[in-house]
Amino acid sequence: MDTVRTPRAMSSFFRYMRATLLRATLVTLGTTTVLTAEAPPPHDRAEATKIIADMRRIVTSEGVERLEKVRIGGIDQWVSIRGVDRRNPILLYIHGGPGYVEMPTSWYFQRGWEEYFTVVQWDQRGAGKTYLANDPKVVAPTMTLERMNADTDEMIQWLRKEFGKQKIFVLGHSWGSYLGLMAAQRHPEWLHAYIGMGQATNIPESERRGWRFAMDRARAAGNEAAVHELESIAPYGAGNKSIPLEHILIQRKWVGFYGGVIGGRTDNRAISAATSLSPEYTDAEIARLWDGNGYSEEFFLSRLLTMDLSSVTELKCPMILFNGRDDYNVSASVAAEWFERLKAPSKKLVWFEHVAHEPQNEAPGRTLVALVQYALPIAERAGDVAPHQNSASDR
Repeated sequence: MDTVRTPRAMSSFFRYMRATLLRATLVTLGTTTVLTAEAPPPHDRAEATKIIADMRRIVTSEGVERLEKVRIGGIDQWVSIRGVDRRNPILLYIHGGPGYVEMPTSWYFQRGWEEYFTVVQWDQRGAGKTYLANDPKVVAPTMTLERMNADTDEMIQWLRKEFGKQKIFVLGHSWGSYLGLMAAQRHPEWLHAYIGMGQATNIPESERRGWRFAMDRARAAGNEAAVHELESIAPYGAGNKSIPLEHILIQRKWVGFYGGVIGGRTDNRAISAATSLSPEYTDAEIARLWDGNGYSEEFFLSRLLTMDLSSVTELKCPMILFNGRDDYNVSASVAAEWFERLKAPSKKLVWFEHVAHEPQNEAPGRTLVALVQYALPIAERAGDVAPHQNSASDR
């Protein structure tokens, strides 16, 4: 529908158009007199992040907007805690990677979540701001699966105590789905529900299906370079042997190229670029944002890809699975097969069509709707929502 302009707005609009046309005419005629006007902001990253921070600022009296270090596992670990009402349920987001932090892109996808949940973004040990806040050489001996699982427990416990909550939600994405699933298995009494996204299950089989997807697409496209590279790492993911990092990178390269990481895209550069606009990070932190990603992968990635978590056949808390139909980075079909066998007090599989490994970034609207439709009612039934908030039945 066309915008209806008021007479005053029309006058301003025409003045703007006359000035624009005059500038264009002078340039076209080759005159040395150029009428200039300063370009509108933002002019740099500082202005851009200030605009974003102000737009997403929490202004409600019961709101919470915290960016701070928390002492977890003997080191300082950074969290962002945001929500319009601290009486709403806590949702702890456990990022993937290992080391691929989500705090710096949360400005894009998370603001709607904060209307219904108090959302916690946590830069894990060896990742993002936490990596930069600690000496990597000192932390290195603690980069173990056992310590990461213990950190997860400590973080959940800290949040429960800090906000006076008996239970919280945990959403684990990709690598974070391993940490989240283990936490749900150890301490179901701490959770309203566990939400898995890009859920790791039988990881060697997931890797094999990802390789097959990429090979099938490459052959169908006649992409000889891709076929040659994928053949060079065959048999990929055979048995339960550790996969060399250089082989993993080849598989990921072509899975991503054919849309198995971000649906409809050949890479994830757009999402990575969005991190540069994060208000939570300084210029110096942005410049070194992915140092922790490479650091963490050295400790965990090859080992992680040998794990078969399909031995987890029962949870004693509700389970919700967010599954991108086109996810071949962590196979959606393998996750769905595992979920079919899983026993839980209640469970829900949510499919995201035309989405691959990152529903939160690829389909932020549908992700919000799914959280409100399937997770929030669990907290409502437990009385863990702010007074007067609309109930699920009203939506």
